[in-house]
Amino acid sequence: MSVQAQVSDTPAPALPRLPWREVSAASIGNALEFYDLVIYGYFAVVISKLFFPAANETVSLMLAVGTFGISFLMRPLGAMVLGSYADRAGRKASLTLSIVLIMLGTAMLVFAPTYAQIGVVSPLLVLLARLIQGFSTGGEFGASTAFMVEYATAGRRGYFGSWQASTQGLSTLFAASIAALLSYLLTPEQVSEWGWRAAFAVGLLIGPVGYYIRSQVAETPEFRNVAASDIEKSPVRTVLCRDWFELLLGVGVVAGSTGFNYVHKVYMPTYALTQLHFPPVSAYLGAAVTGLVQAITGPMFGALSDRVGRHRLLWVAFPLVCVTTYPMFLILNTWPAVATLVAVQAFVGLLNAACLAPIAALLAEIFPTGTRSTGLALSYNLSVTLFGGFAPLIATSLIAATGDKLAPSYYVMGSSLLSIAAIVALTHVGNAARRIRAAEPG
Repeated sequence: MSVQAQVSDTPAPALPRLPWREVSAASIGNALEFYDLVIYGYFAVVISKLFFPAANETVSLMLAVGTFGISFLMRPLGAMVLGSYADRAGRKASLTLSIVLIMLGTAMLVFAPTYAQIGVVSPLLVLLARLIQGFSTGGEFGASTAFMVEYATAGRRGYFGSWQASTQGLSTLFAASIAALLSYLLTPEQVSEWGWRAAFAVGLLIGPVGYYIRSQVAETPEFRNVAASDIEKSPVRTVLCRDWFELLLGVGVVAGSTGFNYVHKVYMPTYALTQLHFPPVSAYLGAAVTGLVQAITGPMFGALSDRVGRHRLLWVAFPLVCVTTYPMFLILNTWPAVATLVAVQAFVGLLNAACLAPIAALLAEIFPTGTRSTGLALSYNLSVTLFGGFAPLIATSLIAATGDKLAPSYYVMGSSLLSIAAIVALTHVGNAARRIRAAEPG
């Protein structure tokens, strides 16, 4: 038998299965969570009139976006409870619970009576629904990101973790498209009467699909391989006492992308409606473009971070956010046309992807397996609570206080500078840089 025949008779080694089912299971809850968040922001003007009526429209809108922000106060609690649950019971168990809670909060919003129907109880129901969503979302990012990166094939953590950014982009595209379609097909009266509820109901339909997918996947191999004796009995205490420096740096890293994301993507349709006086369809078109660009380029930047390093990519992305955000607001106010809005929002989507895509893997590599979900959840959600949840309220307040329509850009620049400082510390200072777990599988 020839050498060639011998070689051909030898079975080829099986290629590792790409874990797309697992990535989908982790992504769908993230998509639902962000869809609900964005759709609330897009219908903030309608919700403010129905649930937070006031003599002054600005006050009414501030109450609505303030409720949007208050819900974020529950995120750190959800991060501690559901994040530690994921580190003790497994990523799958936490992901299944969180999607049920997300669906509960969404259902409460869909069926909430208005202020005209039941008075002051109405805004309280909206607040309760947002608090439940905030709690569930608090644990969602940590468990889903840990799930993704622990299933990632060798050397591709950045790529698989970047699907968090991509699904957020898809959610934005979907939410903006739904909002634009409803605004185009329905009269303003119909949107106020039932159109906004239909938008939330669309998100509610996604929930059962996500629950089914998550219930069918297996726990991550990395978590299954952790010995019972190595499972942290109190992951929250361990993170706060042992990993506190990494936690603080994680909060700082996320700050810049969060401030940029929530001002330029979540708040921008409201800004386009109230400050630039765009029609609703045009305002939502800009957001849809942001989501589309982010969805497409997110995995590209994730893969790039696997090749050049997370830090190097963020070294470019965050300074770009800092120096371009003021010109973007200036251009929008100087030439308030649909084409301008679309061009600016496309650039926003690109920068958003460059910032968000590497962060999931970067945070996962800071924390060890035993506290990974808790550390991820706490660092991400503390930052989102501090710098993201109240961003629409801060932007609205800055404009009201100064009369300067460019004022929201100052907030974005400040948060991006904080992220730049955190990346410097993470790269060059003490334990955090040494504990980057590049040697772990993936």
